Amino acid sequence: MSDAEFAVLLLVRVVVGLIMIMHGLNHWRGGGRIEGTARWFTGLGLRQGVLQAWASVFTEVGAGVLLVLGLLTPLACAAVISVMLVAGLLAHRPNGLFVFKDGYEYVLTLAVVALALAVLGPGRWSVDHAAGIDVTGWTGGAIALGVAVVATGGLLGTFWRPETKAADTEPKPDAESQVGAEPESENTPAPENTPESVDQEAR
Repeated sequence: MSDAEFAVLLLVRVVVGLIMIMHGLNHWRGGGRIEGTARWFTGLGLRQGVLQAWASVFTEVGAGVLLVLGLLTPLACAAVISVMLVAGLLAHRPNGLFVFKDGYEYVLTLAVVALALAVLGPGRWSVDHAAGIDVTGWTGGAIALGVAVVATGGLLGTFWRPETKAADTEPKPDAESQVGAEPESENTPAPENTPESVDQEAR
């Protein structure tokens, strides 16, 4: 590799690493702090929200620091991929692709970049290179992806317990009961404080 290629690897490592560090710190010290992060995880269907919140802080900050240093790069990339898999599957998948609709575009991009780093390696300017740790190519990619999938599966299998929506038990009027019923007037005012109106006010 040329110096330019090593510089690009360093740039990608540092940028992705800093992004992960900032995400982890935000889960810890952001507006909702640990309590708010715990409620968010609980809302996604994960049990023990406080444990999930702290785990996300340590995982994201730890992975970010390792990437910036270029240390144990395949494992750092595995942590990034796993975090993105959990977020993508539980929080963003129902919203489609695009990030402006809170979709999985962003987390997918970070996961693929992390996988590419695991394959290409951290480059010459890294602790791995200085220590003679050379786990790259298909091996590095397989370790990163394999560990990420196993970790994500273990997390979801152990803690993910989504709440099932209760079935609507109110009897619905059948067609016969509607025969002869007076149609609602077009001038009838809409009731106040409906869920729709509350949602519009909140936005």
